[in-house]
Amino acid sequence: MLVFAIGGVALFAERRLEGGVSAFTGQAAALPGTDTEREASTRGLEHTEVYPLMLFAVSGMLLFPASGDLLTMFVALEVLSLPLYLLCGLARRRRLLSQEAAMKYFLLGAFASGFFLYGAALVYGYAGSVTFAGINEAVRAGGPNHGLLLAGIALLAVGLLFKIGAAPFQAWTPDVYQGAPTAVTAFMAAGTKVAAFGALLRLLYVAFGGERWSWVPMLWVVAIASMVLGAVLAAVQNDVKRMLAYSSVAHTGFLLVGVLGVQGADELAKGQYTSLEGVLFYLTTYGFSMIGAFAIVMLVRDAGGEATHYDRWAGLGRRSPLVAGAFAFFLLSMAGIPLTAGFIGKWAVFTSAMSAGAWPVVLVAIASSVIAVGFYVRHIRLMFFTEDHPDGSGVVTASSTLTSATIVVCLAATLLLGVVPGPVLDLVTSAGDFIR
Repeated sequence: MLVFAIGGVALFAERRLEGGVSAFTGQAAALPGTDTEREASTRGLEHTEVYPLMLFAVSGMLLFPASGDLLTMFVALEVLSLPLYLLCGLARRRRLLSQEAAMKYFLLGAFASGFFLYGAALVYGYAGSVTFAGINEAVRAGGPNHGLLLAGIALLAVGLLFKIGAAPFQAWTPDVYQGAPTAVTAFMAAGTKVAAFGALLRLLYVAFGGERWSWVPMLWVVAIASMVLGAVLAAVQNDVKRMLAYSSVAHTGFLLVGVLGVQGADELAKGQYTSLEGVLFYLTTYGFSMIGAFAIVMLVRDAGGEATHYDRWAGLGRRSPLVAGAFAFFLLSMAGIPLTAGFIGKWAVFTSAMSAGAWPVVLVAIASSVIAVGFYVRHIRLMFFTEDHPDGSGVVTASSTLTSATIVVCLAATLLLGVVPGPVLDLVTSAGDFIR
């Protein structure tokens, strides 16, 4: 999360793309289209508050999976969410779309918080404790009011599934990805996903590990719905940011497949990936690909700013082959093509789930991956084998050193993790021991 946060800071600091100012509005309180807004833009005002807001979000992300009780986890959830609601509404261009994204994200977060807090109350009513250790003892000891426990697990899971963008709780996630400043979208796509999955793993494995056979069927349904819905809807998009957003929903399903996998040291001794290893490695590869892809989206522009419509990407491979090639490589990694980090990530979560007997979910995951390859290759074909749009296409604008360095680092990480994954797998094994 800290590595992804550094990448987010580098994208926040971009100035060259907007003619010397940042992508964030100069005065958030000014209504779009008013003289006040035009004056703030003319004077080149900037919102430097975006950096402390980001630091608050990062602190919440770090605390979220490290929590040892439900109340601390709820506080971390709010600390990471509230700054992001504000950041989503601070775009300099297309401010109404940005403000709509902020409002939708706020409503999604409010529902998630409500479900989570109500679930925590029900679990406390069953276990008499909000600590993970106390809940685990109560679950393993058994007792009356088992329905109270199941309802609490369901509500807590719904609260976290909202945050990770799993179906059917992803409704406004693509709108948020599209409307928020692209630098914020990149940071959210990587950091929030890692934090929320870390918290989900802690909750399910540590607090409710003794009730595994109650929550596994629920995750089967959610994983299948996320993979199918995300892949199918991504295939019909004509906006790059919305395509990546629905792709993120599909990746959430792939990650949930890994959560269903084996967990014990016996499987590790046999040379199999455990679910924790697989999920954490997948999150690492996914984060680098997403930050790199959205950083490139920031560079492709026309007279109206970022050119996210597919038509504007036609022929980009001829105008800027290096940028188009880097974007294509990130898409191939998301598709899980060999020699990319995405292939190793998918292999890890799929083999773990197969070892646990969840082969029907793995079959759906493979079918969804095939669909995903289709729309990723469609975009690559658009960039390299399609003529420029008659009304004009987007061009790659020169970026600052920070943005360029972020893209290069993400590209190198995506390649190296696909060729030499061993060192990072060792690191995620240590992180897995911490989560347990």
